[in-house]
Amino acid sequence: MCVPILDLVPQGKFPALSLSRVYLLKNDYTAQRRFLAETAAISVSLPHFPARAEDTLSEWERVYLPIDPGVVLLDIAFVPDDPNHGFLLGTRQTILETKDGGNTWAPRSIPSAEDEDFNYRFNSISFKGKEGWIVGKPAILLYTADAGESWERIPLSAELPGDMVYIKATGEKSAEMVTDEGAIYVTANRGYNWRAAVQETVSATLNRTVSSGISGASYYTGTFNTVNRSPDGRYVAVSSRGNFYLTWEPGQPFWQPHNRAVARRIQNMGWRADGGLWLLVRGGGLYLSKGTGLTEEFEEVPVQSRGFGILDVGYRSTDEAWAAGGSGILLRTTNGGQSWIRDKAADNIAANLYSVKFIDDKKGFVLGNDGVLLRYLG
Repeated sequence: MCVPILDLVPQGKFPALSLSRVYLLKNDYTAQRRFLAETAAISVSLPHFPARAEDTLSEWERVYLPIDPGVVLLDIAFVPDDPNHGFLLGTRQTILETKDGGNTWAPRSIPSAEDEDFNYRFNSISFKGKEGWIVGKPAILLYTADAGESWERIPLSAELPGDMVYIKATGEKSAEMVTDEGAIYVTANRGYNWRAAVQETVSATLNRTVSSGISGASYYTGTFNTVNRSPDGRYVAVSSRGNFYLTWEPGQPFWQPHNRAVARRIQNMGWRADGGLWLLVRGGGLYLSKGTGLTEEFEEVPVQSRGFGILDVGYRSTDEAWAAGGSGILLRTTNGGQSWIRDKAADNIAANLYSVKFIDDKKGFVLGNDGVLLRYLG
């Protein structure tokens, strides 16, 4: 097998990676998921047969999955050239596959991702055309050129800083991946070489800017709690303690730290459909940035979260979005986020809902712990 090429940059900077196998055992990127999952009700063990969709919840239905209780679902993606063909990722080496748009799911075995010494958590998946990528922890990178019919394992370098938490397919043989230490790497040759898009770790950036007034920077543990990408390639990330956030735009050499504009610690941040930001705080608060683009000015929006934390927001359109959180919280807005109504039909779901994913305006999913998956009906 060919060994990828490694091009180094000056000391203290991120290396350009050509990636040989390594396993990185670091703090869990999604530690908040583990904490909430431990406090959630234990679900009943489900039989192992192809998943079925039932239990209609207003505009959502629950899809029962052939996986063990305790699995946390982490990401979902569909093949653009075959919109009924998709993959669902999770902890405990979980990969499920659907060929009917998400109505039913079956376990998918990938021999190159099976290792008796490791129990992978697959964090992120992305497709562009028939090409797809999967990243996970301990460090693993998978690539497909045939819409997921076969997957190849790409070797990874020991110099990779942090755990891979996100990947985005950007074009032919091209992708962009992010680690929880703020490394952003891009490839244009199917993962053989990776070029660093930022010049240093977030920790190094904060060491240079700590005197500039970023509250909490001196307590930074060196990892992100969450990271989200906009359609045009901008990123927003929340520090592990939630006491400040960072942004990055293509072409910038470093991440830009920002003081949080709210009193409570930040749970998660992401992008609205209009290009603005949403911000969730621990304890259930929701804020929207003023205007579009990057700003440090936010306004609180009243929400009925019953005291449970809201963990994610997903936009179906410019006006309609859904928010999900602890203990089955599900909220909807039809005016761009200015007001939210709780969907009480989800109250009987004994699980935490971590992620809202809309593939398009007709296909959406909510991912939770204990193998809970909701499918959007519209």
